[in-house]
Amino acid sequence: MSKNKDKKPVVLQVLPEMNQGGVEIGTIEIASALQEKGITNYVASAGGRLEYNLERLKVKHFTLPLKTKNPFKMWLNYRRLVKIIKENGINIVHARSRAPAWSAYWAAKKTGAHFVTTFHGTYGLGPKGIKKIYNRVMTYGELVIAVSNHIKQHILKNYKCDEKKIRMIHRCVNMEKFDVNKMTAERMIKLIEEFHLPEDKPIILLIGRLTRWKGQMLMIEALSKLKDKDYFCVFVGDDQGRDYYTKELKDAIAANGLDGRFAFIRHVTDVPAMMMVSDVVVSASLEPEAFGRIAAEGEAMGRIVIASNIGGSLENIKDGETGRLFESGNADALAEALEWALSLSTEEREKIGEAAIEYVKQNFTKQIMCDKTIAVYEELINMD
Repeated sequence: MSKNKDKKPVVLQVLPEMNQGGVEIGTIEIASALQEKGITNYVASAGGRLEYNLERLKVKHFTLPLKTKNPFKMWLNYRRLVKIIKENGINIVHARSRAPAWSAYWAAKKTGAHFVTTFHGTYGLGPKGIKKIYNRVMTYGELVIAVSNHIKQHILKNYKCDEKKIRMIHRCVNMEKFDVNKMTAERMIKLIEEFHLPEDKPIILLIGRLTRWKGQMLMIEALSKLKDKDYFCVFVGDDQGRDYYTKELKDAIAANGLDGRFAFIRHVTDVPAMMMVSDVVVSASLEPEAFGRIAAEGEAMGRIVIASNIGGSLENIKDGETGRLFESGNADALAEALEWALSLSTEEREKIGEAAIEYVKQNFTKQIMCDKTIAVYEELINMD
């Protein structure tokens, strides 16, 4: 039996900022789970609009300029983190992004705290792999969390990282939020009226910021091939100033004679309701998603999900059972998958929807992710 069986983790999560995003949401989910178990924990970042979630959880937040890549400021962050670690008895530092990970790594080494990282994505390698030097800090953890098997394989292929220290923990779906049984007609009606969505046509939904690799243009090309199908397609996502791409998309819609069949919505607060009023949820990414949260959330809502056959989608969709995979970047393949989805009978839709919900419950819940992450912290403590 370990001499540390009674020793508890005291965790500091370190990330660039606390604005909307998968890293931030994951940080809050872990902070909440640690609080529930009575495990002292802290968060350090440059701050942001999601800080209030930590305040509600009574998790102390340290505001530092951790988004910076300026070497001098990163050194100052290291000094500040050393002080925070010492003053609060922190024994585990969990870094979730590269720039703050460097400061956190130095601080952990200085104080003797354990260092763990989460590899959230396929970071760019740069010309001739030069950025590997900068990225490599994410493999310096005593244990390294990969958010999918796709990311694990990326780490092993591109970095000299011992496979034995990688822990694969899928990202999750918040089943309290994405719960079909909690959906109300009022929420759905409010959304339909707010965005003037048709009630007499199947709705196809693609959620993702308006950027080329998310596949909006591919979706337009695929739908232009479905001459005999009735549908209405909704793009949810901000172009973040890329007005030229939004114009390209609208021009392509007009050029294909599809005016009146698309809607552009910058932001939706009630994503579960948006999915529920939709018949098909599509992830058409041209590049691999690290996990593919939107596809998994669509499954959790019992929708028919179609996704590119790359990245995390290969892990969170069982092709033909909980959704449908199509050849990435192939408009004909996407069109075929969309035709399949729009042609399903009510009974077939219900069968696939039920299987999808069950698959998410068995594999991708917040509870599963949090339990596995806390187990990593406990594993680190027992290394002493």
